[in-house]
Amino acid sequence: MASGGVIKAPLRTVVFGAGNVASHLVPALEESGAIEVSAVWSRTEEHASELASRLRSALPVCSIDAVPDGAELYLVSVADDMVRRIAAEYNGGHDAVWLHTSGSVPASALERLTEHYGVLYPLQTFSRGTELDLKCVPFFIEGSDESTLSTARYLAEKVSTRVYEADSDLRARMHVAAVFGCNFTNFMWTVADGLLRRNDGLDITVIEPLLKETLRKCMAIGPGNAQTGPAMRGDRNVIDKHISMLDPELADMYKYLTEKIISYYDERN
Repeated sequence: MASGGVIKAPLRTVVFGAGNVASHLVPALEESGAIEVSAVWSRTEEHASELASRLRSALPVCSIDAVPDGAELYLVSVADDMVRRIAAEYNGGHDAVWLHTSGSVPASALERLTEHYGVLYPLQTFSRGTELDLKCVPFFIEGSDESTLSTARYLAEKVSTRVYEADSDLRARMHVAAVFGCNFTNFMWTVADGLLRRNDGLDITVIEPLLKETLRKCMAIGPGNAQTGPAMRGDRNVIDKHISMLDPELADMYKYLTEKIISYYDERN
């Protein structure tokens, strides 16, 4: 823990969670020398064992009552609705630092457990089994006191070159933006992939250059200036033809998004 502003590493650590975020973050933190994990808790025995097997000497546990006390750091990397449940059910670690990795849950969700609570939030999409360079991932940190904030910063800087402070309100806004920019966009790619697969030999890869150029332009000139397509042009002939090609559910989605684009650029002009 922090003593006189100095972190005595590795921090003895217990991890709650063995999902997508934890499976990337925890091994990276241990490999960096920042932490040494003694236990990994998950509701799923297979997941707890899988993550524990990638660590030096971590014990997999599936019961909150079996989670050991006495760690210096408790890292809560679970689904958002589980953070408060863990805080309500676990009865140890009151002298430790507690950090969760959620973008939408306030830091105060952990205040029942300790005076030293905060957040270590990586703003990225994670999938188990997919390689990811954490050095490029922005981390947003928060702490209930300077010591906790220093610990969160120390951990983040061990794995990333992009570390920023952000309170719970700012993180929540970033999380909403990330849902629009990542999750909703990915679903649009899923729809596009499905339409392409109706023709033998085609899939999402055929529009990979288009997707890459769209993102490049978005970053270069801003998404509002990068918009193209029939809705941007107000080309009703093309719009109507597209709608006639779609099943009713996708047609409704197409019409809704098209009208939103038309309305947005009408207001800008």
